[in-house]
Amino acid sequence: MLLIIPLFLLLVLKLAEVSVFAAMSWWWIIGGAIFAFLWFEFFERMLGLDKRKDDAHFEKIKAERLKRTFEKKVGRR
Repeated sequence: MLLIIPLFLLLVLKLAEVSVFAAMSWWWIIGGAIFAFLWFEFFERMLGLDKRKDDAHFEKIKAERLKRTFEKKVGRR
């Protein structure tokens, strides 16, 4: 997300022709988009960053499920 938001803002500023960005080459935007694509499709997988995010997400869901289960059992007694 840290790549996409600045890239989108850069595109909007270029299209709106805001001061310095009006004279900026389109290659900066195209290059940034290509880099973002390569990052999310290849480098992130190679570094295992996508698995860490998934694992953290599923661990959080698991912890919440266990917490709810034990709260129900304590409430029955």
